[in-house]
Amino acid sequence: MSFFRPEYALSVGLAVLIALFFPVAKHLRDDERKSYYVLQAITLLGAIVGAKLSVLLGDYGWPLVPIPDWHAVLVSGRSVTGALILGFLAAEGAKPLLGYSLPPNDRFATLLPFTFAIGRVGCLASGCCRGIPWQGPWAITYGDGISRHPTQAYELFFQLVVGLSFLLCLRRGFLFGRLFSVYLIAYGAFRFAIEFLRETPKTIGGFSAYQGLSLLMIALGAAFLVKRTLWPPASWKSLAPASAS
Repeated sequence: MSFFRPEYALSVGLAVLIALFFPVAKHLRDDERKSYYVLQAITLLGAIVGAKLSVLLGDYGWPLVPIPDWHAVLVSGRSVTGALILGFLAAEGAKPLLGYSLPPNDRFATLLPFTFAIGRVGCLASGCCRGIPWQGPWAITYGDGISRHPTQAYELFFQLVVGLSFLLCLRRGFLFGRLFSVYLIAYGAFRFAIEFLRETPKTIGGFSAYQGLSLLMIALGAAFLVKRTLWPPASWKSLAPASAS
């Protein structure tokens, strides 16, 4: 599906603008904010590359399958899975190079599910990321006349539930510096499960490449959750809210 379909482009564009300009760094000092924005720019570049690479793997089977039309690939959609993975790895790789010692921004991790939910509204309206044929009571039908699982709506609901849960954690100081790690685990598990209902190529023994990426996401989230729970940097203690746990 082309990224330039109006309903898709508008919702994704709105989600990106909210993620970029929502004041998630207002709690940082001016000197901290500058280095945070540099790290965010690196994260964004990694996410952009990862979003396209995951589509190449998941939808086109590249590099095992040759790409006949690279232009079609360039104007096609992006995938959240690769954006999360490569954006996260880019940020973690850049931190020691930048001398960045602040904890992960739980405000941004809380905002993220809401922006993804907005993006899924565009997917639902345009018919991308659609589900497999299904005759259930809330099935959705597009131009092909086939009733399908509304997988985009399932994910929209998931993202809203996670976002609201993270709002509660943020306000109470739960999981300080670890909300994004939890998100990687939660979304990885959800995406692995929902792939069985999505119309994506299942080329790896009945599984999709996106499910492989989901497992990687879970592993990364779990590893950093354990690391940041058991061995948090000493500098984080002075930044954590009094109620942090």
